[in-house]
Amino acid sequence: MAPHTPPRDTKVPYLEYPSPNQQHHEQQTRRQCLIYLIPGNPGLAGYYDPFLATLRQLLDETEAKNSETAFHLSAQNLLGFCDNDHEPPFGTDGTTPFNLEDQICHVYDRLVELNSPQAPHSDSEAPVYDEVIVIGHSVGSYIAVEVFHRHHLRMAATDINESNTRHLNLKAGILLFPTVSHMAKSSSGKKLDLIRRVPFLDNNAHRIAKSFVDLWPRWFLDVIVGRVMGFPAHAAAATVEFLVSRDGIWQALHLGKDEMVNITEEKWGEELWEIASDAEEDEAAARRGDGDEDSDKELKSAGRTKFFFYYAKKDHWVADECRDAFIERRSTHGRGGTRIMIDEHDIPHAFCIAHSELVAEKVKGWVDEIMGA
Repeated sequence: MAPHTPPRDTKVPYLEYPSPNQQHHEQQTRRQCLIYLIPGNPGLAGYYDPFLATLRQLLDETEAKNSETAFHLSAQNLLGFCDNDHEPPFGTDGTTPFNLEDQICHVYDRLVELNSPQAPHSDSEAPVYDEVIVIGHSVGSYIAVEVFHRHHLRMAATDINESNTRHLNLKAGILLFPTVSHMAKSSSGKKLDLIRRVPFLDNNAHRIAKSFVDLWPRWFLDVIVGRVMGFPAHAAAATVEFLVSRDGIWQALHLGKDEMVNITEEKWGEELWEIASDAEEDEAAARRGDGDEDSDKELKSAGRTKFFFYYAKKDHWVADECRDAFIERRSTHGRGGTRIMIDEHDIPHAFCIAHSELVAEKVKGWVDEIMGA
């Protein structure tokens, strides 16, 4: 197996929209809630700037009316989409781009890091968040579900008291245009899977694509993406940066092909989607056996995970039959822990290009519901 390129986590681009009501830990009168967004593929946080900015404004209004919670918004690139976030370049000494497993581990580690008082980009008194809401878009939704799944497993581990993960309270997941099963059965997935299954294309598609892009000067790409394709400024800038980067196209194709292989049959147990009863939560806390009231509270809170799924009416990355089968399973087996909605506004899969404000309004309503507003 080819070695992976080592990540340089401090170089992974990120966005932050802190609450205007952020307080030092010892002065906190509000609950501190982190809302963390996981991008789709290509994994560039810059696509989501208007979405997060709008959500920030909406939550500012909530905070002005309700003194109980301060919301902090954050998003970070997936690994490999910025040339500075890894050394050496892909292909050097046989190194390969980051796969889906790498991205899942990176996001989980990032959440634990942000929840730590020693988190980077903060002073030493930065608070531990009381709750964390994870927003996932497209493959980011699959990564989010995997993070919840692995966190539940770690919370049950015997050595949890020795880990910072014990303090990470994953409150809920908001999954936008989610791709959580059988991606290769979607219309776009079939095309990408064909590339994967044809040896010549599997080995050279990224080179062909990059060679074609490199034929054109940057100003020409700016014109094509911004004027011809009609992308707004933020999306055009992110797209052109992605196209002219050294490794971005290879990373996107490599990750996409890995998605076709690994995002197949749903593999999570029904307990992930359900809300645990109080009796089950008490039993889980008792198994911990530490008699710590705060620990029990964290475990109970961790057991009350909710997921909000927001599907498009038609999505070229989601096969209708797979979506409908997933909905049927949740309606048959679920106990209220999962809500699934289908869009009625013809919002496309790539909502972050031109429909950020409308989706932000919907997400704000779900955040209010999650937090009991």
